[in-house]
Amino acid sequence: MTEMWFLATILMLAGFTGYFAVKGVTPALHSPLMSVTNAISGIVIIGALITAGSAETQTVSFPGLAAIFLAAVNIFGGFAVSQRMLLMFKKKENTRPEQKGEKQ
Repeated sequence: MTEMWFLATILMLAGFTGYFAVKGVTPALHSPLMSVTNAISGIVIIGALITAGSAETQTVSFPGLAAIFLAAVNIFGGFAVSQRMLLMFKKKENTRPEQKGEKQ
């Protein structure tokens, strides 16, 4: 039981550290940070697949499957956010006639 408290404490400290690290990032560095976290989530999925696949008991396989699911959500969400941010920098076409040189 002591080991479980130790691991829960590490998880809580990692969560706080990650939250404050991401909170302090300027918006200009957000896209590169998202690509790095996507790479880290890819590594987490590999570890979770190994853990869930080699589990001899269900107490190990369920957290492994949860880690796979959460890392996959993080990866797909990161790509979606990165895509939306990249679209913000794309030039928009002017569809208003008065800006194209036509008069009404």
